[in-house]
Amino acid sequence: MPATTTIIGALLGLGTQMYSNALRKLPYMRHPWEHVLGMGLGAIFVNQLVKWDEKLKEDLDKMLDKAKAASERRYFDEGED
Repeated sequence: MPATTTIIGALLGLGTQMYSNALRKLPYMRHPWEHVLGMGLGAIFVNQLVKWDEKLKEDLDKMLDKAKAASERRYFDEGED
């Protein structure tokens, strides 16, 4: 999974840089270091996005468990006082 996200991010960065050069009607490989920088930033961005999504799912599961426990206490524990 990490290799896939890194490759996708690198391709996103490369594509963004090439698209930018195409819009400005410049040669695709005008400054190759910009492509390397774009690939690196794209890989970092996508990896962070995946980490954020996993954390979001964990937090959502915790919140749903708390809500379920509160609901069970409210409706099933009323007569036990």
